[in-house]
Amino acid sequence: MQNLPISLPLILLVVVIAGAVSVAVYAWAAGRQRREILMRVENPTLAATLPSPLLASPRKSFSDRLAEWLADRTPESWTGGEQASTKLVQAGFESQTAAVLYGSIRVVFGILLPLSVFVALAGRPQGTVLMYVLISVLIGFLAPQAVLDRLVQIRQDRLRKAVPDALDLLVVCVEAGVSLDAAILRVAKDLAVTHPDLAGEMMVINRKVNAGVPREQALNGLWSRTGLEELRGLAASMVQSERWGTSIAKVLRVNAETLRRKRKQTAEKKAAQASLKMMGPLLLFLLPALFVVILGPAAINISQAFK
Repeated sequence: MQNLPISLPLILLVVVIAGAVSVAVYAWAAGRQRREILMRVENPTLAATLPSPLLASPRKSFSDRLAEWLADRTPESWTGGEQASTKLVQAGFESQTAAVLYGSIRVVFGILLPLSVFVALAGRPQGTVLMYVLISVLIGFLAPQAVLDRLVQIRQDRLRKAVPDALDLLVVCVEAGVSLDAAILRVAKDLAVTHPDLAGEMMVINRKVNAGVPREQALNGLWSRTGLEELRGLAASMVQSERWGTSIAKVLRVNAETLRRKRKQTAEKKAAQASLKMMGPLLLFLLPALFVVILGPAAINISQAFK
């Protein structure tokens, strides 16, 4: 097998350039979103003219058109089933074509990575090539799923931090005499800038209730859309409060205090585990260098004495 003109350094260079371009595009998009948020906060009159982050844009983006094109031409087995669709919703990808786009990414990534490895290792022994190709196939199909799980975890962390603030605002609105549905809508609008994820979920609840869905079902759907256990307990408490006629403000206040206490305990737990987690880097990086500095001169002197 002859060596092809494409080499491993060239492939690595292309990957690095693609990664740099992706980081630059992400930084530009994040900076643009930050500027819009600052404009909303500093100039309320201008905020009314900007598109709301809770409302879907009437114009379809390039990714939506690409996903629709893929949905018409790809088999249903690529979507990954109901579990993948649930994780996509929990990660914040609510488009109808998100599952097809995710499946297409898995298939394309699972094919291109082994092909790149095969081209890069052309001319090597067949056993080595086969081993690396099999590893790349495994990585190609598992990496998108791992990234999706990480996105779900990041979004759940953002929701977990936003829930106590939202409950405080709900308590204020309910105690002021506002109905629960109107309070949810008001809090969703107030949190649209600081906590857009939770604000979007509250808007979904409001839309479902306005569409005729029972409030109990809409609240229970909050947990299935986020996968957050804290929201599951909150929804159950609110449903029980409405069913038995107890004070909804008291229920919200108790849940807010419980979530804050749990967040504090989680922070204390992580602080207690910090010393244990630091042992690995210390053993791998600091202690070897320390041994070289301390024992290096002695080792040199001993070697010279034995000569």
